[in-house]
Amino acid sequence: MKKILVLCTGNSCRSQMAEGYLRHFAEGKAEIYSAGIETHGVNPKAIASMKEDGIDISCHTSNNMEEYRRIDFDFVITVCDHAKEHCPYFPTNAIQLHQNFPDPAKASGTAAEIEAQFRATRELIKDYCERFVAEYL
Repeated sequence: MKKILVLCTGNSCRSQMAEGYLRHFAEGKAEIYSAGIETHGVNPKAIASMKEDGIDISCHTSNNMEEYRRIDFDFVITVCDHAKEHCPYFPTNAIQLHQNFPDPAKASGTAAEIEAQFRATRELIKDYCERFVAEYL
């Protein structure tokens, strides 16, 4: 079974969303993990945005990538430029992929404008994950 790690800065929004969608689209064909260079806790707005699309990430935890050092991943996907630039070497033959997504946690404005940014990022991540699963799994 393929092992996939999704990596971002704080493991609170983008990587959590990607983990949720990869699990959904992979339908048990892969083990999916997400982690951050730091841990910021799962963002409640990310949980709410994913719930709107029928994906429950409320039980996800924010994990540091060091927790997964010993896993031989097949794929490591960075979902923000900061993680790509600061991602340490993993002793693995993993295929490394990168797609920078906007950080909805940095959105400002009214509550509705912030929710719209979470939805927009969610849709970008959803499309990427669906394509990834179709191509690699």
